[in-house]
Amino acid sequence: MPQRVETIVLHDSSTPVLHGMQKGGNVVLASADYLIGQARANSLWPLTFGLACCAIEMMSTVASRFDLSRFGSEAFRATPRQADVMIIAGRLSKKMAPVLRQIYDQMPEPKWVISMGACASSGGVYNNYAIVQGADQVVPVDIYVPGCPPSPDALIFAFMQLQRKIKAQRSGSFKELRLFEGITGGQELEKVR
Repeated sequence: MPQRVETIVLHDSSTPVLHGMQKGGNVVLASADYLIGQARANSLWPLTFGLACCAIEMMSTVASRFDLSRFGSEAFRATPRQADVMIIAGRLSKKMAPVLRQIYDQMPEPKWVISMGACASSGGVYNNYAIVQGADQVVPVDIYVPGCPPSPDALIFAFMQLQRKIKAQRSGSFKELRLFEGITGGQELEKVR
C-alpha cells in the first residue's frame, strides 16, 4: 500500500493568531518586550481586598457564569507576596488606609491596582470624615471600575483594559529584569557594578 503524505496547515480556527510575530516552520520570532508583555498580561494573579458589597460582585467574577479564568486570572491570592493585581472592592475607611498601603508595599514589582466601585474610586455616597474619598489618595490606581455596585462584567472589562495596558508597556532592559542573574549566576552583573 502506498504511503500518503499530508501537509499540516499553519493556521486553523483553533490556533491563536499573535500579531507582530512571524511564523516560519517551527520558529517564531518576536521581541522580548512583546513576549514578556504577553506573559505578564495573561497570567495576572489578583489580590482580594474586599471591603464592602463590591466584594460580592468581585467573587462572582470567578463563578461559572462569568469565568474570569478565561483571561488567566483565576488564581486569587490571599497573600500580597504572590499577587500582582490588587482589587480594592468597597469603601476604604481612614482606619483601613494604612493597612491597604502596607499590603500594597508588600506586593512584588510589577504591580497594578484596580479600584472597584464608586466608594473605592471617589468615596461614593459616604462624604464624611471616616471614608477616604478615593483609593488613589493611598495607592496609585491603574483602572477605575464605575458603578454601585459594579457588575462582574465591568470588572472583567477592567481586566481586559489592564491587559491591554500591560501589553503596551516596555519591560526595560535585561539587567533591570534580572534575567542575567539566572543565566550567569550574577558574575556579569557584578562586573557592571
